This record gives sequence, C-alpha cells and structure tokens, in this order.
Amino acid sequence: MGPQEAVERALALSRADDCVVIADEASTANLRWAGNTLTTNGVTRSSRLTVIALRNTADGVAAGVVSRSAVGADGIEDLVRAAEADAAGNEPAEDARPLIAEGAATGWEDEPAETGIGVFEGLAPALGDAFAAAQAGDRRLYGFANHVLTSTFVGNSAGLRLRHDQPTGLLELNAKGAGGSAWAGVGTRDFAGVDVAALTGDLARRLDWGERRVDLPAGRYETILPPSAVADLMIYLYWSAGAQDAADGRTVFSAPGGGTRVGERLAALPVTLSSDPHAAGLECAPFVVAHASGRESSVFDNGLPLAATDWIRDGELTALTQTRHSAERTGLPATPSIDNLALTGPDGGATLQEMVARTERGLLLTCLWYIREVDPQSLLLTGLTRDGVYLIENGEVVGAVNNFRFNESPVDLLSRLAEVGETRPTLPREWSDYFTRAAMPPIRIPDFNMSTVSKAS
Repeated sequence: MGPQEAVERALALSRADDCVVIADEASTANLRWAGNTLTTNGVTRSSRLTVIALRNTADGVAAGVVSRSAVGADGIEDLVRAAEADAAGNEPAEDARPLIAEGAATGWEDEPAETGIGVFEGLAPALGDAFAAAQAGDRRLYGFANHVLTSTFVGNSAGLRLRHDQPTGLLELNAKGAGGSAWAGVGTRDFAGVDVAALTGDLARRLDWGERRVDLPAGRYETILPPSAVADLMIYLYWSAGAQDAADGRTVFSAPGGGTRVGERLAALPVTLSSDPHAAGLECAPFVVAHASGRESSVFDNGLPLAATDWIRDGELTALTQTRHSAERTGLPATPSIDNLALTGPDGGATLQEMVARTERGLLLTCLWYIREVDPQSLLLTGLTRDGVYLIENGEVVGAVNNFRFNESPVDLLSRLAEVGETRPTLPREWSDYFTRAAMPPIRIPDFNMSTVSKAS
C-alpha cells in the first residue's frame, strides 16, 4: 500500500468532524570511512503515518494526534481510532483555525521518490583519490556521507492534497595528522558538484598550520567566524524567534513593557536573514507540514503556503516565526518557519581568504560545538571551539592556538559586526542532524568573547 492510499484510507475511515493525515516515506543511503578506508555503506527505508482527528465542541475544536511508524493496511483503522480517542479526551485547542482547503499536488499518484547507493557514484572515486593523497601526506581521513529522500503526502477532509519530495544530503570530513585535527563539511541535494579535492586540500593546509602551536589566554579577540560557525549561531537565533514566546515576554525578541521587537534595528551592518522555500540549492517544502502543535507550529496550519520571508532586513527585525494563531495575537502577518536559512550582507563581500589577508592580528575559527543556551532573555549561548583555532598575524595564519569556551549572544554579535563576507552554501557543524540547508558569509567580530581556555581537542 502506497502512502497516498494510506492517506485516503485514513480519511475515509475517520469519524471525526475533520481530519488531517500526513504520510512520510523515506529512504536513506550512507557511506562511512576511517583511517583512509571505506568501512561501511547501507540503504534503509522507513515510513510514518500521522492522523490528526478534530472534534467540534461548544467551546471550540479539540485535536487528537497519533503518529506511528510502519503502519500496514490492517493498522490504519486502529491508528485513526486512537487519534479520535485522543481528541475525545482533550480540551479545545487554543490554536484551532479553519483547515486549509486549497491545494492540489502535481504527481500525487506517483511513486514516492527513492535514493540509493547510486547517489554516491561520483563521490566514491573522489574519496578514493583523497584517501591516496592523505596516505601519501601522512594524514588520516575520517567521516561519512548521508543522503535522505523523503516524500511527504498531506491530505485533509476539506479536500487538500499536497506532496513534497525532499532530498537532504551532507558530507563531513575530518583529517588528523601531526597538526592536530581539522574538519570540513558541505550540505547538498544530490552530491553533484561536491568538490572533495578542494575540501581535503583545505584540510591539509589547516593541518600544516597546526604544526606550530601557540598558547593564548582567555579574553576578547578579533575573530573571523567561517560560514559553518555563523550558521550554527544564526540557526539558534532562528529557532529562538518564535512570535508567541516573544509576545509573552520570554525571549530576546520581547519588547520591554510588552509586545515584540519587530521593527527594531538589531545589526550594525545592513544584513538580511531570510528563508525561501524556492532558494536555489536550498529548496524545501513550500507549505507547512506540522505533525504536532506547539508554541511555534500548529496542526491546523498543515498545507498553508510558504513564501520567501525576511526575518531581518537591512539590519532591522522584520518578522518572527508565526502560526495563524500567534499572528492574530501579535497583529503581525502569519510567517511560519521555513526549512532553510540565509544571511547576506552588502554586495561584494570578501572571501574568507581575503578577510584573513587584511587582518593585522586575530583568530580564525573552524567550527563550534556543544552549544547550549545560558540566558533566553539575551540569547546568551556558550560552547566550545573545535578542530582548529588559528592565529592570524599581518594577514597570514602563523599557527594553531588552544581551544576556548565562548560566551556570546548571536543577537548581540549582529550589533557588533565589523565585516560581512561573501555568502555561500554551508553546513552547520553542531546542528547538521536537524538543519542542513543554510547559506552564510564569514563574519568579523572585533571582540569575540573567549571566556575560558578549554582542554578539549
């Protein structure tokens, strides 16, 4: 039974006043390597069916949501009845809104999209060449490549039928040698155009830098953050930009005395933080897919069209993530979250190499990890540097320094931007399990807070 048939069958079996059904069909292919040798590869498949039963009451609409994996034809009715039982025991939902009725998918009847080991046809030979070069240079390469292709089908009792096929790929490489360790990663839809030689060449250069070690104390340093590190910080900012929490006075985006900070200037430079479901290379679902309701999502919004949205425009906060429910509370447009993120600065931004070349003295990071929130009111984060922190003097990298723990707020960093470089696709290191579609620039911060020295390697 295909996922489309599962959606139709669940809707036909429903006894609720209204019903929404989401079917997800996913296939995954992966490669792993260690010590310059491929170690494992494999392909897996999975499926999930979610039923959202809606019950009308005198006081509103109650929702019941049940989601299960690998539901066969004989298990659909039990799933539907479980969702209806859940709705029967729940109070009316605060976020209840009319179902989205408009929307018909092209290719609804087509088979779910599927990936396989063949997606690595061009990658595998390039890895073989990289392993040989690493062996010759007394370096060892570790890492993995992963590709997931998910077909999502959304239908409801109001007539909505939507489909989206989402490819999600990533490649992570870690090199080890006499100069310590270095990391590089890239997000991709299909691995076409992934330049393994360029990635491993950069890793080799960083290991060469690391052969000279310099110990530095904690303190504030002029620091260049590469796109990956910027992505990890901006994604956390994005995840924290819920309108309902801001309106309730819980976050850095809450205005003193009530309301939100929408309309306030946040950045020292005219940067724009945006999402667009149709962004080239970062394409994602162009409609809301909500398996559960929360403060930043609503099952009633399933199928709501998504459009290009500027969260920060020319340095000014212009939108927060909104459901239709929170939009009515805040008086702002409904702007649901979108599964990609880009930060751009003024045209003509410098490359990372150009930014290094005009640095008198400062630090160049590779990536951040173990990022945790310290204070939601300021969005103060703490975390560690990883896989290479380098000292720049007179425009050249002169060696690697020790790792640090940092304490910084991405919102405060925006107010202290000294330079924004050229935006390009990147892979966040910390959040790559959850968010891969990002395009970020390198940025220069004049006084990045390295709060303590870390013994982490």
